[in-house]
Amino acid sequence: MTFPTTHPPLARALAERNYDSPTPVQTAVLADAAVDRDLLVSAQTGSGKTVAYGLAVASNLLAGAERFEPAAAPLALIVAPTRELALQVHRELAWLYQYAGARVVSCVGGMDPRREQRELAAGAHIVVGTPGRLCDHLRRGRLDVSELKAVVLDEADEMLDLGFREDMEFILKTTPDTRRTLLFSATLPRGIVALAKQYQRQAFRIEVAGDEGGHADIEYRTIRIAPADVEHAVVNVLRFFESPSALVFCNTRHAVRHLQATLLERGFSVVALSGELTQNERTQALQALRDGRARVCVATDVAARGIDLPNLDLVIHAELPNDAEVMQHRSGRTGRAGRKGVSVLLVPSAKKRRAELLLNLAGIDAIPGTAPTADEIRKLDQERMLKDALFTEETTADDLILARALLAERSPEDIAAALARLYRARLPSPEDILDPGQGAGRSRDDRGREKDGRTSRGDDRASGPRSKPGKPSPRHVMAEGSVWFRAAIGRKKNAEARWLLPMICRRGGIDKHDIGAIRILDTTTEFEISERVADAFAVKIRRPDKEDNIRIEPLADAPQGQSPQEKRPHAPRHDSDETGRGAAHNDRSREGRGPRQHGKPHGESGPGFGQEANYSKKKRHPDKPAHAGKPRPAGASAAKPAFGNKAKQENRRG
Repeated sequence: MTFPTTHPPLARALAERNYDSPTPVQTAVLADAAVDRDLLVSAQTGSGKTVAYGLAVASNLLAGAERFEPAAAPLALIVAPTRELALQVHRELAWLYQYAGARVVSCVGGMDPRREQRELAAGAHIVVGTPGRLCDHLRRGRLDVSELKAVVLDEADEMLDLGFREDMEFILKTTPDTRRTLLFSATLPRGIVALAKQYQRQAFRIEVAGDEGGHADIEYRTIRIAPADVEHAVVNVLRFFESPSALVFCNTRHAVRHLQATLLERGFSVVALSGELTQNERTQALQALRDGRARVCVATDVAARGIDLPNLDLVIHAELPNDAEVMQHRSGRTGRAGRKGVSVLLVPSAKKRRAELLLNLAGIDAIPGTAPTADEIRKLDQERMLKDALFTEETTADDLILARALLAERSPEDIAAALARLYRARLPSPEDILDPGQGAGRSRDDRGREKDGRTSRGDDRASGPRSKPGKPSPRHVMAEGSVWFRAAIGRKKNAEARWLLPMICRRGGIDKHDIGAIRILDTTTEFEISERVADAFAVKIRRPDKEDNIRIEPLADAPQGQSPQEKRPHAPRHDSDETGRGAAHNDRSREGRGPRQHGKPHGESGPGFGQEANYSKKKRHPDKPAHAGKPRPAGASAAKPAFGNKAKQENRRG
């Protein structure tokens, strides 16, 4: 089926873009019943509606001619809710009308209004703009609408949501009554219907956004994840699909910044879009995506409105949206104009019911599953490498000379292995994924060690008590020597092991199994690193930190051959630098203990190495220090730790 257009310049432009068959909305607006009538169109984002109304108003603008007369007062006005959508519409209409000699001018917020004034004064056939900027030009007399033949309100429901009703009404009241009015909206809420009745003349209603219209070309998938595995799941989903462009949605600006930093550190080419960016920063980010310098965009719902990215085949909901309509708007960034796309929802166990409700309200059947594993991704990498363009490009004489020189010096296996290393080096490493059931109430044995041997990284309980302040996180016993480090962040800045652990791994380039106990104090956090990787870790942590400028350094105050636990025999509940407790108290608090095991710090028998003592509040050691049971003096500062609590704990351990 070919496009039903009688305008040769437009048909030529469509043919060059390989538009060989119209979409349903394009067919509907060009039907005989819709010709020269006001239109009220319900069509989803990505259904080809920009080309649809571009073709629909062509007969009004060209009036049978093949080319436009010299530009003067504009003949058509297109109103869009956001800068990005307006600029996208500008680009679409520019190529559609290029052989008709059309001059298309954009007027959007965030751009230089004086430049727009000069372009309007020079004449235009079509003006595309945002409501606020267009109203500003109208009030200042810079935009002449006396010759308008058609007005198009694109994404009208979104303009209502953004509070542009008064601006839309001002534009419609200012333009000639003889104009043709085309109103396009993804949905038709009461406000849109009322606007149509007031400003349109017996509008012809078109609905092409049925059950299949919004997501016929989108494959929805739900991925069950452990609560603390969101970032790792995003990494593996991106690596699994390897989309030319991908859009990852978060619910807050902070989450966008954090996830962008995480992906940058993993080696992804990624940009962020959030409300705190300037227009110039947004433009640069979008340009990086369009020209291929960046392949991943992390964005909030508001910041992503109206953007259209080329080759966008993947949308990831890192955080579940607030409602079903938002989910469809997010997913609608892919699967556009006949292209296939994938929309992936990451679903922690605690939000399973919410995800099911969103999908049911949207009438979507999603494919359930778990996150791609590192082994699955490595297998795909092998297959992709064999199909890489390196093997399909024509071999030159210089290539053959170098190949023969390599073969003379190295075996084919060595050369192939080096090629494999080079290929892997340009790819972000896949992550180990926890079982979705982990991270919420994992089973432990009687000593507190996790039965499956995993670390406590994913122990992000949906409900239940957090670790006590200063108490080491329950982790595996290190079978080899260890070195202790300190991070300049503690409880006062909401430090938690669940996000400290992956940060430490990223900063130092180590595996989670190389980390032992983690002690979170008031202003610092002390953690144990395997001696095997400690030197390399110390080198890598000197690089700048992209997370929160958290300084990490070795614990220099521990004597040689002695760990910080030996220097601090008790499990610290507060930073010793802040409490002012010195070595004298530490010596007193050791009274009544059994002998320390040779070669091991005292803390190894405490909770920091995967064991937890079963303390009784009523039983006291007979040799407890005299001050242990004394009440705190009246008027003592609440911020000062009670010595008795620590002494009791020490004596109970004895």
